[in-house]
Amino acid sequence: MVVMKKKILLIGLPLVVIIAVVIALFLFEEEVNSEIIVTPVKGDFRVTVKTTGELKAKNSIEIEGPSGARSVGISQMKISRLIDEGTVVKEGDFVAELDRSEISRKITEIEISIQKYQSQYKQSELDSTLNLSAARDELENLKFALEEKKLLMEQSKYEPPAVIRQAEINYERAQRNLLQAEKNYKTKVKKAITDLSIVNADLQKEKQKLAKFMDIFNQFTIYAPSPGMLIYAKEWSGRRKTEGTTISAWDPVVAELPDLTQMESLTYINEVDIQKIKKGQVVTIGLDAQPDKSLKGKVTRVANIGEQRRSSDSKVFEVIIDVIDKDTTLRPSMTTGNEILIDELQNVVYIPLDCLHPQNDTTFVYKKDNGGYIKQEVAVGLMNDNEVVIENGLNEKDEIYLSVPEDDGKMPVTPLKKKSE
Repeated sequence: MVVMKKKILLIGLPLVVIIAVVIALFLFEEEVNSEIIVTPVKGDFRVTVKTTGELKAKNSIEIEGPSGARSVGISQMKISRLIDEGTVVKEGDFVAELDRSEISRKITEIEISIQKYQSQYKQSELDSTLNLSAARDELENLKFALEEKKLLMEQSKYEPPAVIRQAEINYERAQRNLLQAEKNYKTKVKKAITDLSIVNADLQKEKQKLAKFMDIFNQFTIYAPSPGMLIYAKEWSGRRKTEGTTISAWDPVVAELPDLTQMESLTYINEVDIQKIKKGQVVTIGLDAQPDKSLKGKVTRVANIGEQRRSSDSKVFEVIIDVIDKDTTLRPSMTTGNEILIDELQNVVYIPLDCLHPQNDTTFVYKKDNGGYIKQEVAVGLMNDNEVVIENGLNEKDEIYLSVPEDDGKMPVTPLKKKSE
């Protein structure tokens, strides 16, 4: 029986201890949750807007495809080859090649058209030669006929008057025929020249068109206009232009050669915070790639009109931030964390926002007082995402509750003391 009691005692004792520990932890947790005490902080207070951005060069040389593609009826061009991003190139180095299928088809059509006009020109030339040759033969025959009529007229001077007159008429008719034939010949020459000129004009027009197409055709192979590090260009959606991407004649940029000595961060601010952002504000710039590095920046441009980005459900506004510090490790497209300083106060009292509680038209905190607490009205000032400045009602020696005490009841709010008090 004694052994049994000992066994029960040995089994029951750990259970009692466990239960006691659980109850103690529960009570401690409840006490911690309901009575977390904090003290106001006195020091410098900053209001900032934090946003993510992307580095880009302030100045860069754009590497473009054919500049005259639109003038030859080509609006879209596919990138068939493109060197790797980040490649350091020299002036004249190969950069990219565009698909020539469409322009090659157009060039073939022009070449066929040129052959057609060349054939027409040759045919017109042959026709003119034959027609003018026949006209010249006719002139010669008319000249002979005129000379013959002249001889007959001279020989008829001893004949009766009627015969003489007939000979004179025949001679005059031969003269008129010759004059008319000469006029016709000149007209035929002018017509032949005009016909050839028309065909030749069409032919030269097609040749000029071919030369223009060939010039643009050669631009489908793209070379670096100057030395630098190649960075892929981006579409309006933010997607990089790579092999297989189609570029338009309105935006033929394939890549860029950025000036890495002058960098800026491109970011977008939501429509709630954009009213706080002003040109000239100081910015602290961090780099995702180098978390231990911090750079100074300055807001240089704030867009007046918002835009809808794919990555955002609401309207955002473009903001440009200059990177003031020089750093040779900076590269385009690096992700930046930008902290824009909106306002800064020195030597002020501030508390966590969670300590504030509204009641009617007043704001109060639960302030520890003589072993209990009171609802102390406070005058608030600037606030940021986590904290708020207390202009009146607290000092750095006070203790306040972070959350609402359980026995809050209907305690009245203690109003602020007047300045004279």
